[in-house]
Amino acid sequence: MAGKIWEFFGYRADDHSAAAIAAVNERQCPFLAETCEKRLSDGIVAGVCTIKPMTSGPVMCCPIRLYADKYRILYDVAKIAFEEDYELVAGGKASERAKAKQEPVVAVFGKRWGGELRLPQKDGAGSYFVDWVLALLDANGKLKEFVAVEVQTIDTTGNYRNGREGLLSPERTNPTTTVGMNWENVNKRILPQLIYKGQVLQREALCRKGLFFVCPYPVYTRIMGRLGGARGLIRYALQPASITFLAYEHDTNMIDGSTVPLNGLPPHSTTVYKVQEAFNNVTLPDENVYRTAIDMALGNEKGKT
Repeated sequence: MAGKIWEFFGYRADDHSAAAIAAVNERQCPFLAETCEKRLSDGIVAGVCTIKPMTSGPVMCCPIRLYADKYRILYDVAKIAFEEDYELVAGGKASERAKAKQEPVVAVFGKRWGGELRLPQKDGAGSYFVDWVLALLDANGKLKEFVAVEVQTIDTTGNYRNGREGLLSPERTNPTTTVGMNWENVNKRILPQLIYKGQVLQREALCRKGLFFVCPYPVYTRIMGRLGGARGLIRYALQPASITFLAYEHDTNMIDGSTVPLNGLPPHSTTVYKVQEAFNNVTLPDENVYRTAIDMALGNEKGKT
């Protein structure tokens, strides 16, 4: 595996503007307007938002990168789920805001907004937790319905420390690193979590539009590939059993001194049961592949012992 850092402290690695250099020097995340919270194993501020593998386009590896444009993704989800451009308000303040305006608002529960909801744990683990809950309140501040939102990028393998050190140097070099994408997490962690949480949410009387999953476009394509392709994953109208995929990719319009805008792709809504069915539909290899491999390793002709 090999790759290069593509975005560093919010700006392209090949952006040598004053804004990009200032973000590096101050270790600032421009999407949060505060110190980057991504850390290496020894606690050092990482600053890496996006990696470009040598054989593909850039892939976001920090979830905060998806919170660009003042959490635009949450507004996008709310518009799809509730069909209006309601004001988004931090959870604890939302009821009073609705009453004051005499209009519906969306209460936001999540990190840096209304705080994460306290939910019961399953066998000592927080298996029920989602990244965000968007709750539609009526003009009297009463809960009408809600949706849940999961935000995922992709973990990395290997190491990008030499690339980071190069970009921190006065020369701002960007050497190739051993970093790669941990695509196996799609099978081991992401899809099983989506299926489980989607089933939990289906039992909620007021969760009428299900679960929204927000991710970078390369992660979305990997998920769809694992599930047999987007065309085979039947689209359904929003419902309690829904899983709606929302993918984002970098805009091609890149201006030095500015962060690269993100473009949202059309949503793909299906059901948790269709996802589970596709996930369990494993394609097996040809028979006797182990025997063939052993024979080849022994120097025997294929298929003969």
